[in-house]
Amino acid sequence: MSPTKSDDKAAYIAALGFPVLVIIGGIIGFSASDAVLNLSSWVNPLLGIVMFAMGLTLKPVDFTLVLKRPLPVLIGVVAQYVIMPLLAVFVVWIMQLPAEIAAGVILVGCAPGGTSSNVVSYLARGDVALSVTMTSISTLIAPVLTPMLTLWLAGQYMPLDGGAMALSIVKMVLVPVIGGLVIRMIFPNLVTKILGLLPWVSVLAISMIVAIVVAGSREKIVEAGLLVLVAVIIHNGLGYGLGYLAGKFTGQPAASRRTMAIEVGMQNSGLAAGLAAQYMSPMSALPGAIFSVWHNLSGAILAAICRTVDKRAAEKAAASNR
Repeated sequence: MSPTKSDDKAAYIAALGFPVLVIIGGIIGFSASDAVLNLSSWVNPLLGIVMFAMGLTLKPVDFTLVLKRPLPVLIGVVAQYVIMPLLAVFVVWIMQLPAEIAAGVILVGCAPGGTSSNVVSYLARGDVALSVTMTSISTLIAPVLTPMLTLWLAGQYMPLDGGAMALSIVKMVLVPVIGGLVIRMIFPNLVTKILGLLPWVSVLAISMIVAIVVAGSREKIVEAGLLVLVAVIIHNGLGYGLGYLAGKFTGQPAASRRTMAIEVGMQNSGLAAGLAAQYMSPMSALPGAIFSVWHNLSGAILAAICRTVDKRAAEKAAASNR
């Protein structure tokens, strides 16, 4: 069954509504920092809610693509954990970022795929099944790869406890995702009824995380906010481009190339912000907070560009057949 206009409209509302809510969270954190800081202990539970909601959207069939089409999944996940960490190091080097910000940018690069990438992949007319599988696989292996890569690439900027970070990711990511998957298997009808609400639950939780992060780094946002925004835009944009090229150079079809671009460029920046706040510093959490806003905006723009390209190609084909 092909997507309807109402499906498209709902997806666009979600894609554009996500950054609006996250921006509101940031404004609240900035303007009411004293009150919001009292909620700092909520970061881990909020991340758990985001990942549990993600788990509820998954089904065992989502993982069968690994067996049916292992090559695009492998290429995409390898690209995720190679391209974005290396791009983060490049951005840090080219911009000569201060140590705290550098560590935060690298942590964003080492995070798994973003939870809203599936919506953007749908809007961009990418391979949605591949998107779901890539996000799921990159998330499940995050407890190993995210702390390992972060320790290796960001350890020079500040001391890090890779083991404690890995354990936190297991608690905040792996356990809730698997829990959500199991709950959906046990109560499929009940979960199906609430699927439409889950993205909004996730983005509300991420908005609260961003509010807490912004509240913790309020004084330094004015000083370094623009610098971090530029770093995030470069990192995200290059991720889209190199993700697409990874698919193109390995001979993947157009829909898969779009999905790879989106999966590589969009990170689980809410997780990165939470980990940075816990194991680095409030300033290190700022790149994750800003990425949470920017990658949803840029993803919606990228999807619109993809749809425009498709429309023009269809018009050209129709004209040539006359």
